[in-house]
Amino acid sequence: MAGQNCLVANDWICWDYVTSRSQELTDATVQHVWITGVSVLIGLALSLPLALLARRGRRWAAPVLGLTTLLYTVPSLAMFSLLLPLFGLSASLVVTGLVLYSLTILVRNAMAGLEAVPEEVREAARGMGYGPARLLWQVELPLALPALLAGVRIATVSTVALTTVGSIVGKGGLGNLIAPAVNSSFKAQVLTASVLCVLLALVADLLLLGVQRLLTPWTRAPRGPRRTRPVATTPETPAPATAPATAPTTATKGA
Repeated sequence: MAGQNCLVANDWICWDYVTSRSQELTDATVQHVWITGVSVLIGLALSLPLALLARRGRRWAAPVLGLTTLLYTVPSLAMFSLLLPLFGLSASLVVTGLVLYSLTILVRNAMAGLEAVPEEVREAARGMGYGPARLLWQVELPLALPALLAGVRIATVSTVALTTVGSIVGKGGLGNLIAPAVNSSFKAQVLTASVLCVLLALVADLLLLGVQRLLTPWTRAPRGPRRTRPVATTPETPAPATAPATAPTTATKGA
């Protein structure tokens, strides 16, 4: 009865809403995860060639970085409106917009990771007979993984948030629940869908952090030697001062 009352009273926290709309919440969450995952994976696949192109020199770096930065400044509603004639009201519209937004973060982090590889490491690999492709895949990319995966984490969290904007075309995952609930002041639906969106971002970040630690064990701070508790010592008591020895006096014998 209490659960029915919370729906009638339009409370923010209402467990009856969660149980009665569980399938709707599940479908929206699955769509949210799918759109986010596909967008980040495509963005990652595109960012690596762009980062390799940009690091060839300022002639290429300025256009690549400038274009990706410009795309990130376009508001999401304007971005989807510009892409609408190409993709129509489909999930491809939302995925393409999210991919373009993710490139700013992913390209810059990929470039930072590749540029952080020491030049002496490259020279040593070339001296061992590594060609450009083998040098990239077996030396440079593994050493660039920390920066690259950090960018993937940031891009994933931001994409989770931006996916909700796709509700304008009906492909926004949890945003499909948030937008109409805000218009109708359905408090339980707004809060539940928003909490699920935040939890998705937290879970995705934690999972990617675990992957990063697994793939880059050399970045973990080594544990120092166990410190032993110093043993309290008491200063030695100085030896008692001895009186200076005096020369013995001898009595003069008379003849």
